[in-house]
Amino acid sequence: MKLAEWSVHFYRLPYRRAVTWAYAAESESDYALLHLVADNGAVGVAEGVVKPTRTGYSPRSLTAALEDVLLPRLQGVELGSESDVHRAFAWVDGNLAGRALVENACWALRGARGSTDVAVTWIVTRQPPAQMAAEAADMCARYGFRSLKLKGGQGVATDLRVIAEVRAAVGAQIELSMDANRAYPTAGIESYVRAIADAGVRVVEDPCELAPDSAFEHLQRQSAVPLLVDFANTSRQDAALFLDRGARALMIKPGRIGISEAREIDALCAARGASVSLGMWYESALGAALTLRAAAMLKSRVIVPAECFFPMLAEQVTSPLKIEHGALRLPDEPNLVDWDAVKRFSLAA
Repeated sequence: MKLAEWSVHFYRLPYRRAVTWAYAAESESDYALLHLVADNGAVGVAEGVVKPTRTGYSPRSLTAALEDVLLPRLQGVELGSESDVHRAFAWVDGNLAGRALVENACWALRGARGSTDVAVTWIVTRQPPAQMAAEAADMCARYGFRSLKLKGGQGVATDLRVIAEVRAAVGAQIELSMDANRAYPTAGIESYVRAIADAGVRVVEDPCELAPDSAFEHLQRQSAVPLLVDFANTSRQDAALFLDRGARALMIKPGRIGISEAREIDALCAARGASVSLGMWYESALGAALTLRAAAMLKSRVIVPAECFFPMLAEQVTSPLKIEHGALRLPDEPNLVDWDAVKRFSLAA
């Protein structure tokens, strides 16, 4: 199974409301869809977000990287072999998200089919505490979410108010984690972690800049709850270093690093007794449907259910996905893309 043709498509989908991420406020987001066709007619697609501030590439630069650097390395490569595809990029330094897009599309070419229910957690983005609590209650009632990830970093007092108001709104049975997106300085971070853990958060993600060093080892040892390492964990080498320093939980983002690398990190965590979580680098319903197939491959214990955000989008480029009782039903059909919608929301249009 060799590469016969390919194309990349870019489109923009609006959010239902303005969303404040750690790096910017947005009312819409751009996406890249890579479409591969093998010489036997098999088709594989992968989607990734396009946020120059966050991902480091634009549609123009990603297209050039695919055309000039990445896809030429697949010429003559057996796409049905995970190791052959991975080896094709072994000497390519950088372009992590672009490589992930290509490798994930190759995974889809091989793709296992079949419906699977994947437990998911709703991401409650930064807003005033009362609004975050209202959204949390609404989403739990509407979709049956049993896990919520609260975006922190609005100040210690505000983060604590968010936890208290969300807890009052959703009840004691909903599991809460908090992701500060490295908002706080390392100095004094122990007291922050202790405070939000005491407030009822069971996992603390990226409270500050984390590195696999003695400071991290001390912080995790002193913490009553696991620290979930996200931003600094992009490879099996990163994972090994953090695990050596006592990491109890690592974030895996197949859309950011590729399914193959994600599987290697998961294997390391399983061998060391650490937990994992599947992080979002997809946002849309199509991205979720494609990426969360990796959930069935995990060998480690899942500490926070896979992140979910696509109900926040007002438009999609795939058929509706169903979330019930906090679980996403992945579709079993191989042709997920609504190409009319891709054309309708195309950045070129």
